[in-house]
Amino acid sequence: MPPTLPGLSVFLAENALPYASKALGLVCNQATVAPDRRHALWHLDKALPGAVKALFSPQHGFRGEKQDNMVESAHSETRDGRPIHSLYGESRTPSQDALRGLDALLFDLPDMGTRVYTFAQTLALTLPAAREAGVEVIVLDRPNPIGGMALEGNLLDPDCASFVGLYPVPARHGFTLGEYALFMNASLPKPALLKVIPARNWSRELYLPETGLPWVLPSPNLPTPETAWIYPGSVIFEGTNISEGRGTTRPFHLIGAPFIDPELLAADLEELRLPGVFFRPCRFLPTFQKWAGTDCGGVEICPLDKSFAPFLVGLSLLEKIMRRYPQDFRLKEPPYEYETIRRPIDLILGRRSLFDSLQNGASARDLVASFAPELAKFARERREFLLYP
Repeated sequence: MPPTLPGLSVFLAENALPYASKALGLVCNQATVAPDRRHALWHLDKALPGAVKALFSPQHGFRGEKQDNMVESAHSETRDGRPIHSLYGESRTPSQDALRGLDALLFDLPDMGTRVYTFAQTLALTLPAAREAGVEVIVLDRPNPIGGMALEGNLLDPDCASFVGLYPVPARHGFTLGEYALFMNASLPKPALLKVIPARNWSRELYLPETGLPWVLPSPNLPTPETAWIYPGSVIFEGTNISEGRGTTRPFHLIGAPFIDPELLAADLEELRLPGVFFRPCRFLPTFQKWAGTDCGGVEICPLDKSFAPFLVGLSLLEKIMRRYPQDFRLKEPPYEYETIRRPIDLILGRRSLFDSLQNGASARDLVASFAPELAKFARERREFLLYP
C-alpha cells in the first residue's frame, strides 16, 4: 500500500504554486510536521518564500510548552520576527487585526478525534472570523489518529456547548479535522470560503500507527498514539477529583486517587467484561495537578484490540468509582475552559442528565446503549461530509 500523506504534503506538491504571490497565515503547533518530521513552516518557507506572514497557535502554545488546561499563551513572534497570534489567551478567536492583509489562512493541526479536544473549537471560531475578514481558510487535513469508523457517546446538547464542544457531534466523532470543518461550515448562516486538502492513501479503518506517519505529541499529556485512543474516556475524569494521570509518565492511562484500593477497583471493572481492555491495578504518585505528591491507587487502562471502546470504558470506570467511594468522590467545581458556572462534568459529557443518571443508579453500559438511535442518525447525516473510504 502506498504511504499515507498528510494534506500538507499534497498541498506542497500540487496546490502551492497559485499561492506563491499570496499573503498566508498558518494555524499550527509543534506537531504540524511533514512525514520527514520537519515542521510545516520550514516546508512552506522553502516552497513559497516570503508567503507565510503570520502564525496562529492553539491551546498549549505554538511550541506545545504550556502544560495544563487554562494556561494561556501570550502573543509572541518567530526568531525571524513574524507574529505568532495566540488563540488561547486574551481571545480564542483570530482578531480582525491579525487577519488583516492575509489572503488565505492555512489550518494544519492534528486533531484527536474526540469532541472535547479544543483544536476543533479553534477551527470552529476561526471559520466565521475568516469569513468576516474575507480570508480563505484552507484545512490541510490529517488522518484521524483513532480511525474514522467508530462512533461513541452521546451527541452534544446545545446547553452544554463550550470550548470543549461547540457542535452536536458524539464524544468520538470519527471525522478528520477537514471533514469536521465541512460539517461546521455547512451549519454557519454565512459559510466561510473553505477549501480542504485531503490526506492521501488513508482509509477510515486505519489508526495512526498503521499509516506510517510520525507521531509528535500534539499537547503535553498526549505522548503516544495509544494515549489518543484512550483519551475519549479518560478525559471524563477532568471533571472530577480523580486523577487522570497528569503529573505521571502515563497521563490518561492511569486513573486513581488516594482513597482507591487498586485490587478492588480492578475486580469491579473485570466483572463488566468490557471488550478489548485490561485493567491493571496500580499505584502512582503525581508530581503536579490533582493529588500532587500523594500516593494514589487506581488502574492502568490497557487497550488490547480495536474492540476497545474508550468512552464506554471511561464511563464504566466513573460508575464503579462513584459506587464504591461515594463519600470521597467529588465533582470538580468551575472554572473549566472559560466556563465559570456550569459543571465541568456536564461540559465534558455533553449532556447534563448523563452524570445525574449514573448517580441515580443507571449503568454506564445501559446509558451507552441508549445512544444508539442518535448515533445512527448522526452516521447518516455525516455521510455528505466524508472524504475518505
